[in-house]
Amino acid sequence: MGKLFGTDGIRGIVNETLNAELAFEVGCAAAQVLAKNTGKKKPLFVIGKDTRISSDLLEGALVAGLCSAGANVLHLGVIPTPGVAYLTIYSKADAGIVISASHNPFEHNGIKIFNSQGFKLSDALENEIEDIVLFNKKPPLCKGADIGKVTYGDERELNAYIDHLASTVDTDFAGMRILVDCANGAASATAPQLFARFQNLHADVINAAPNGVNINLDCGSTHIDHLAQQVVAGNYDLGIAFDGDADRCLAVDENGILIDGDQVMAVCGMELEKKGELPEHTLVATVMSNLGFHIFAKEHGLNLVCTAVGDRNVLEEMERGGFVLGGEQSGHTIFRKYATTGDGELTALQLLAVLYSLGKKPSEAVSFCVRYPQTLLNVPVATKEKKEEIMASQALKAAIQQTEQELDGSGRVLVRPSGTEPLVRVMVEAREESVALLQAQNLANLIKTL
Repeated sequence: MGKLFGTDGIRGIVNETLNAELAFEVGCAAAQVLAKNTGKKKPLFVIGKDTRISSDLLEGALVAGLCSAGANVLHLGVIPTPGVAYLTIYSKADAGIVISASHNPFEHNGIKIFNSQGFKLSDALENEIEDIVLFNKKPPLCKGADIGKVTYGDERELNAYIDHLASTVDTDFAGMRILVDCANGAASATAPQLFARFQNLHADVINAAPNGVNINLDCGSTHIDHLAQQVVAGNYDLGIAFDGDADRCLAVDENGILIDGDQVMAVCGMELEKKGELPEHTLVATVMSNLGFHIFAKEHGLNLVCTAVGDRNVLEEMERGGFVLGGEQSGHTIFRKYATTGDGELTALQLLAVLYSLGKKPSEAVSFCVRYPQTLLNVPVATKEKKEEIMASQALKAAIQQTEQELDGSGRVLVRPSGTEPLVRVMVEAREESVALLQAQNLANLIKTL
């Protein structure tokens, strides 16, 4: 991991580790790197943001940096992360930038860059940008007519993205009633219009009134209990929850029970398999996928390829193997036929379409992919170096081995450093929730002493 870029771009608390000065420098460096790699004097950048109060601040600095280094900018405003990826391709831009910290609290923010094909920027290009910023290698700022210009997008770009999403399904969802939680984030700008396209679908929308500080606050895919309660109380067929930048989607069934990313992939993967549209009968997941998902795949004759955590790793494996469906338990699901990254709204439509075609209640549709009880604990650590020290600890390795022996094949243990936050994550699965919780707490307590 570089000093700036983590597993999902640059992240930090605004005006602590991520400020306007850094955003300006990143903009200058990105323009320089893209100009060199495209051969264009004025590369075009598409830029969008989520609803955090700090997104305007960082956007202004980034745009200033890009234009100061000679790049042109298409300004999209508030839009989901996958919308920026799609519109980068649609607008024939040279790169796209998203200002967002996804599911994190509002005081955090981030900068993520896509290439012209809508994929996350390669490690090599990120390293070039990082090198320029950290070692002050940027060229002199442009002057006169060489300065870049800003064009402001309008409803045409937003509608182009919504049109694309709607075009991926061919049913009207007649008779279905759903409740959609926009997390007071970027989906607030698109989800109401998207679901309104389906006139026979009854879709109510909640948490779509962002004020800059309420993004992900007790709502969305990271706080799903409130949605679950409202789905049951309102007699909805399904609840849909997005995160702050709408690149992930989780759901709750008619009983208010969570449908996680593994189960979404299971339901949609079985439908693709039935149609003969699942290459090599393979799904791509991560090491965080539930043991129940592994058992489901084995019982249904599907191959499950697991990568390191992060949708970038999932996508790389999908591209390598020519696979069409992959994702994470947390709700990042990639439908490669339609998108180059996880897209929460696209995922919601694909799940709805499968449920509609099956004619089953969501609880029935996912019943063949049972989730084993799973405990995930986050242990704060002071520095990146401390994370590395903990992960190298022989005492921790011995404790993990001992836990695995005690689970005796009926559970899993995963301890890993977070790629976006100062945390070490401890995950334990077992047949009984009490066992998973106890074993996870034991490991977390040990980590705190290291």
